[in-house]
Amino acid sequence: MPATTTAFDLAMQELLGERGWLTKDDEIAAYARDWLDRYGVPPLGLARPDSAAQVVAIMRACAEHGVCAVPQGGNTGLNGASVATHRSSIIVSMARMNRILDIDAIGYTATVEPGLVLAALHDALAERDLAFPLHLGAEGSARIGGLIGTNAGGSHAMRYGMMQDLVLGLEVVLPDGSIWDGARALIKDNAGFQLRKLFCGAEGTLGIVTKAVLRLFPAPTARATALLALPDLDAARQTGALLRRHAGEFLTAMEFFGEFGLSLTLRHVEGLSRPLETPGPVYVLVEIATSIPDMPLSEILERALEAAFGTGDVLDGAVAASETQRAAFWRLREDMPEGQRLEGKQIKHDVSVPVARLAAFVGEASAAAEAVLPGVRANPFGHLGDGNVHFNLSPPEGQADFSGRDAQLSEAIYDTVVRNEGSIAAEHGLGQAKIGLADRCRSKVERDLMRRLKAAIDPDGRMNPGKIV
Repeated sequence: MPATTTAFDLAMQELLGERGWLTKDDEIAAYARDWLDRYGVPPLGLARPDSAAQVVAIMRACAEHGVCAVPQGGNTGLNGASVATHRSSIIVSMARMNRILDIDAIGYTATVEPGLVLAALHDALAERDLAFPLHLGAEGSARIGGLIGTNAGGSHAMRYGMMQDLVLGLEVVLPDGSIWDGARALIKDNAGFQLRKLFCGAEGTLGIVTKAVLRLFPAPTARATALLALPDLDAARQTGALLRRHAGEFLTAMEFFGEFGLSLTLRHVEGLSRPLETPGPVYVLVEIATSIPDMPLSEILERALEAAFGTGDVLDGAVAASETQRAAFWRLREDMPEGQRLEGKQIKHDVSVPVARLAAFVGEASAAAEAVLPGVRANPFGHLGDGNVHFNLSPPEGQADFSGRDAQLSEAIYDTVVRNEGSIAAEHGLGQAKIGLADRCRSKVERDLMRRLKAAIDPDGRMNPGKIV
């Protein structure tokens, strides 16, 4: 515990002013707890810097007074990474550092501050016929720094990669207050270790990102979207592989969900309707896009779908005839978490497995959960193109909870992930929720490497303690 909390408070007031340093409970309450309201110890205060220089000053003050710093973006994560684990910490909200510093339409890059909301970046780029191809349900509140910290993926990762593949350069304030200026707009830069990737997925445990250079692409001039009903996930997996062969580089997204998840979404979310006449145990949402003018995209999709229907695996399907219908198809997938939330208590699992094992994993995990709690309702949905599964559970019909078997159910799911050579954390990182799980599921060599990196960069353990390692 720091012995000079009062002196620290005065120092922060002097550094940041009234708008930049908040300590009253009602002022910091929204920042002190995670999005799911599972984690968060009241911090000493909330720092709201508006420049990299202020972040430097904050970290130097923390070092002087023995205080820990917890960087926070939109606070939309699911594993408690952006809230404090003990009282001797401050939250460093990056919300005021939300500027677009440069958009280079020739080099296809954008230089931005970490507090920029993803949707705001999308809007600014759309005016210039440019695109940043990261899309996810929380893009109206998620901030660039948090997306870097968690190495976010989203629905288009199969085509464009994760956040680490879209970050060309970073500026980072390190735990001692020094700055690493790696904000270079270079696709090729092999002058040593790829340091920028070290901070992608580090969840703020190694430093605070204060600037990012992002890779852009031409905005799509056309999209074609279809929704398919299939008999099972194995058919969906085979159909996905076929669509990739026939649509090639035009294929930007393939999402999947099941009948149970669809029924919850239709039951609880207004403005949605059943999309196909023939219900499918499994649905696949496929989208292709191009930035090439006059490309016959509809014909490309039609030929790909003809091949899919020719296998006999597809029960029914529809191609979006308008932007309105396309948006309606996407809402069925994107509102699925909300539909399950409104159903009642749930257990979330963000995992990934090799695409070839997707059907086997879902079948085994469903059986494993049923063995723990008969009647438990599994709702697997996610990204068919990259193997990321949101394997969420609802209690048995008519039951309010999981009969105290929450931990057993999660262990059964994670054991199945490991048996299928998958990852226990696909998109949302480890935070503080999955540290013990990572220690059990990953090799000692791998976990020790992470600890050694953490100790080398943050020897005093001041950066976001209690997360990842």
